[in-house]
Amino acid sequence: MALSDIMLDRRQVIGLGFATAAGLGIAGCSTNDAASTDSMPTDASSQTGAIDASAFDALLAAGAVADDASVSASSWAKRIKDAGSFRLGGVQTSTLFAQLDETDGKLRGFDAGLAQLLVRYILGDESKYDFTQVTSSTRESVLQNDQVDAVFATYSITDDRKKAISFAGPYYTSQQGILVAASNSDINSVDDLADKNVAVQSGSTGPQIVAELAPKAVTQEFTTDEEARTALEQGRVDAYVIDVTMQLSSIAKNPGKYRLAGEAFGPTDAYGIGLPLDSDGVAFVNAWLKAIEDDGTWGKLWKVCIGDRTAVASVPKPPAIGA
Repeated sequence: MALSDIMLDRRQVIGLGFATAAGLGIAGCSTNDAASTDSMPTDASSQTGAIDASAFDALLAAGAVADDASVSASSWAKRIKDAGSFRLGGVQTSTLFAQLDETDGKLRGFDAGLAQLLVRYILGDESKYDFTQVTSSTRESVLQNDQVDAVFATYSITDDRKKAISFAGPYYTSQQGILVAASNSDINSVDDLADKNVAVQSGSTGPQIVAELAPKAVTQEFTTDEEARTALEQGRVDAYVIDVTMQLSSIAKNPGKYRLAGEAFGPTDAYGIGLPLDSDGVAFVNAWLKAIEDDGTWGKLWKVCIGDRTAVASVPKPPAIGA
């Protein structure tokens, strides 16, 4: 059954979305690996989508700490340790990947957890970071201008971006999703975007993918996710295209307001960790990333940040590092 045929409560829609996306490339799963929608709970009151903050914090506190020799072997890591603080570029409004909890000032989610685990690995304390807010349009510039040491922001690895910066990873994969108003019955696949007004986010991979797969769509570029969704809510655009992971976060925060129109589409986006161009930090971060995948930390973080909040029981296999 297509996602466009179903109106789901908060937990169901995320669970089905991730199960569908897993079958299409998220985290390297095959269709047979995707969670069955038959097992999804139907009681919206049983799940709010909130992260288990205690479990998240405990996982970070148990993270590994590098020995001095490992840090000293990387000029990128040594610089961070000598400075005593990690300059982190990221976002604070991604429900599943990096959400600021205003009650305690802590940033939680899958990207946020990975970032803070890396901070702990280098500095011995996951709280020793200075945060810089980034957008799709500023992620390269903050690295090029030496404003941050790394960017964690569901950052798709592309050949063009690799000319300006370097990437560690990938650590996750996704595809594009089409977000429409819940009342919209006209758009049910990428083919239906022809002659429609479609919001895309500048600096993301969406504009190019829509141009290739829906060449008759009339695209409008927006700087932020919020601006694009506002245009959709106000009826200034008919649909909004960006990574399906971001769309699922929007649906989770606004049950009943939006729906995903059809299946995820387009090439698989591999999420990487942005680093300065030609930095030896790539090897350092890749070695750390492989270690947390091998020891189960990656899977535990995925479960706390995504699996437990989406009713997807099976932890996916992470993509091959360096692929």
